[in-house]
Amino acid sequence: MQRIGWLGTGAALICALVGFDYLQDVHAAGGPAGGGGPYRVLAPIASGNLLLFPVVRADGKSAGETPFLTLDEGFKSGEVEVTEAGRAAGLVRPRGGPVRPLRGDQVNTLVLVNHSKRPLLLLAGEIVTGGKQDRIIAKDRIVPADADPIDLSVFCIEPGRWTGATSSFGASANAPAKSFMVQPEVREQAMAAQNQQQVWDSVRGAISNMAAAAPATAGSEGFSAREMGTTSYAKAMQSEAVSEKVDEAAAPVTQAREQVLAKLREEHAVGVVVAVRGEIIWADLFASTDLLARYWTKLVRSYAAESLAGGEDHAAPSVADAQHFLDAPAGGTETSEGDVGVYRYRDLKSDGAETFVLESLLPGTGYDVHIAKMKLRGGERRGVKPMPDYEPQIYR
Repeated sequence: MQRIGWLGTGAALICALVGFDYLQDVHAAGGPAGGGGPYRVLAPIASGNLLLFPVVRADGKSAGETPFLTLDEGFKSGEVEVTEAGRAAGLVRPRGGPVRPLRGDQVNTLVLVNHSKRPLLLLAGEIVTGGKQDRIIAKDRIVPADADPIDLSVFCIEPGRWTGATSSFGASANAPAKSFMVQPEVREQAMAAQNQQQVWDSVRGAISNMAAAAPATAGSEGFSAREMGTTSYAKAMQSEAVSEKVDEAAAPVTQAREQVLAKLREEHAVGVVVAVRGEIIWADLFASTDLLARYWTKLVRSYAAESLAGGEDHAAPSVADAQHFLDAPAGGTETSEGDVGVYRYRDLKSDGAETFVLESLLPGTGYDVHIAKMKLRGGERRGVKPMPDYEPQIYR
């Protein structure tokens, strides 16, 4: 990969943003429908195998503070509660179906209660640890304020465990600086493939890559996945050796977090396009700079984890390349689901890419809250080796 250069901490994003005024107005396909606008991609922040292209609205503005509570904030305040399905009291209302009782704990179902007076925003790939297995949110969604318990679709990211000392769950990390969600490789399988086995396969590949990248002992090239001693994605990320490598990969945008976030706010940045080893693979866009800032560390550490994987190096992409990825038509096929008066979640498929748009329908909103766009990459191309089948979907 052609190196862009190791930019100094704090100065990295500032240098990246100086080209802002020279970029042309463009519209990002798959962006906010009816209420969004053109986006501009800025010069990247470089860190080893990782390139992050900040994204701003062409008009230089972003929405003000949004009313949403994040999952980490809800766990910290105690306003959000997640538990195994079989231990939830009473009834829950599954998406698109009638009220029904839940019987028995289920791999792909949890129950969530939002006790907050604010609507809860959930992003696909966010981790809830605990219970009988660690899980990730399967799809973006919004949970109304002070709502009834909901049937929450999830995917397991810990196939080797089905026991637990507690029925409750928590955030991926106790300290905000160590917060993370699953990396794009795993998010893709949850969001696009929507298949538990493929999620497990990608988790196995990700843990193997983490193990190989993490230093073991003096003179050793790294751990093996077996030596890592866990099938849990979360536990692998929380290990000291892996956490250090992730922090190293993300250093230019995490060590000077407040300065970086200040610059993001100053330029009204609302998202980022991500390239690993010169290949543009992902974009996350939000309704406001405030939301981007609240997810910033969590997202950056997930991108950094992806950058630990080996693979073919490509020439470093340009701003024009990142802009092209963002603007490429999201046409083809579209599916939509949601909760009447709460949110709509659209899946737009095109050749080689897929875009997911979460639109808030709550009073006073009516805008797209989060957009994720991914370059589709097959399992064989990733070098992911399948795990043995780990079914069934329901355990008693």
